[in-house]
Amino acid sequence: MSWDVVIFSSKQKIVSLEELEEDLLIPIDFNSILEEHFKNIIIHGDHREIKGDNYSIDYYVSDEPTSNMLFNLYGEPALFELIRISKKYAWQIFDTGNGQMLDLDHPENNGYQDFQNYLQHVLKNSNDKTQD
Repeated sequence: MSWDVVIFSSKQKIVSLEELEEDLLIPIDFNSILEEHFKNIIIHGDHREIKGDNYSIDYYVSDEPTSNMLFNLYGEPALFELIRISKKYAWQIFDTGNGQMLDLDHPENNGYQDFQNYLQHVLKNSNDKTQD
């Protein structure tokens, strides 16, 4: 199961999606930036996979500049790769699992461990339902 995050390019410091000001979003060419930053991208049509040591990052390319992009992360190092590039370009990361923005300076506050806890909760509930 992937950990899904959305990266935003915005002039606004996004605290929550409810407070997001769409007019402050900045459309950019994520594809070019990612291809420049990562040399290990596997291309399958519109699908891209960044493959690294003990991680992968899946996403789909956009035909035009966009202010946000969804990423599917596999493995904890994937988060740190996205944090590294996000800091460089002043992007912000939203965790779809817990509905919160990630603290890029302290990802341990609401990062990979939260995803692992959420995953275990989902798996436990799924197993409980199959045993009913």
